[in-house]
Amino acid sequence: QVQLVESGGGLVQPGGSLRLSCAASGITSSINAMGWYRQAPGKQRELVATVSSGGSTNYADSVKGRFTISRDSAKNTVSLQMNSLKPEDTAVYYCNAHVRLRIGVFYDYWGQGTQVTVSS
Repeated sequence: QVQLVESGGGLVQPGGSLRLSCAASGITSSINAMGWYRQAPGKQRELVATVSSGGSTNYADSVKGRFTISRDSAKNTVSLQMNSLKPEDTAVYYCNAHVRLRIGVFYDYWGQGTQVTVSS
């Protein structure tokens, strides 16, 4: 079992910045990749950014150059620095942990979500 707790959401004006953080607890040694996903009203959940256990990162095209994901494996945390925010970034953001249960078997754990609203 892995538990994820997010923090850092809120209301920000267009062009502003926010930093999201996620702390993992439980069987953290089995965590492979960690990442952030988001879901806007009426839309499907989509990938924002991921970081592998080796530090490789992957970003959605819509956030490249504006968002930066970072991971501290020693502290079992993952953060998302969001700059130059746009109204279309408004969504509930979810922390994700891709966990290896056993060889060849993986499971995704999710945080409770944190609201990010970009509006003037």
